[in-house]
Amino acid sequence: MKKPVPDPPDLQLVETVQTPVASCPEHPPLFNVCAGISAEDALVHASLYLKCASASIGQTLQYTNEEGRAFAWSTQHSQEMARALIDALLDGIELRRLPQ
Repeated sequence: MKKPVPDPPDLQLVETVQTPVASCPEHPPLFNVCAGISAEDALVHASLYLKCASASIGQTLQYTNEEGRAFAWSTQHSQEMARALIDALLDGIELRRLPQ
């Protein structure tokens, strides 16, 4: 018997491809994301990087003028939403691993 809905892709099979970290358009990149990193490991690291960015933004707010604070708050909210999305994906991965 055929199943009406196909199984979702297995995240353990999803891996990164080599991707340059290019922060300066005038120079070649110094760093790369390595190929072959599991999706889960990449998400864990992305969540940690966003956590560090949040701490930095909080410190920045103390030393900026009102106009700069508006940009920092905008960045803070975007960072929080990105981290929540990544953490929700990681929690979903963990739930799939639990015995039903």
